[in-house]
Amino acid sequence: MEKLLIIEDDRDLREGLEFAFSAEGYEVLGAGSVEKARGCLREADCKGIILDCGLPDGNGFDFCQEIRHTSEIPILMLTARDSELDEVKALELGVNDYMSKPFSVAVLKARVKKMLKTQDHVVLESGVMRMDLSACKVEKEGKEIELSAIEFKLLAYFLGNKGLILSKEQILEQIWEKDGQFVDDNIVSVNITRLRKKIEEDPKHPQRLKTVHGMGYIWKEDAL
Repeated sequence: MEKLLIIEDDRDLREGLEFAFSAEGYEVLGAGSVEKARGCLREADCKGIILDCGLPDGNGFDFCQEIRHTSEIPILMLTARDSELDEVKALELGVNDYMSKPFSVAVLKARVKKMLKTQDHVVLESGVMRMDLSACKVEKEGKEIELSAIEFKLLAYFLGNKGLILSKEQILEQIWEKDGQFVDDNIVSVNITRLRKKIEEDPKHPQRLKTVHGMGYIWKEDAL
């Protein structure tokens, strides 16, 4: 049974949505604030989030950005403001879908179902490396390895672009600047080094994640 977290400060609406999604077979958790939602995410393995834009102790945009620093869990955002700028902002922050109030519960259920379905069985592979994006799981030679959120994003970016040279600027934009983080160029090489220590047999002479001097980095198909 998939766990769904509904973050909505309007109690009547939240309880109505909890009832509607429970009837669809979901295990539903409800939170009326950012603080309560943080607790739910720490304690439960949620597979998706319905996130209200306006909350008593924060807003959905900021909380979405906070979540995206550590997780790629699917998020559908609800807002009372029917604004194109709000929609663009939400999508840029990593929201998977977006609906304005008032909305049809039937349409919401269909869109949540579609959102969660697109996350199923998303697997990237290269030789002995295997990434299950939906489960946030990485295996090397069948053994699970632990990566930080940034290392996970880096590896997914490289495995999704095998054989292509990715410049430091491209990596910065993909991994950091989309989240509005301001970082120096050195952060790329530092995290590449950390990732190599976990995936390479000899990190000082990498065979998978290689440096292309003056251009960037490239993932070589693992032939081991």
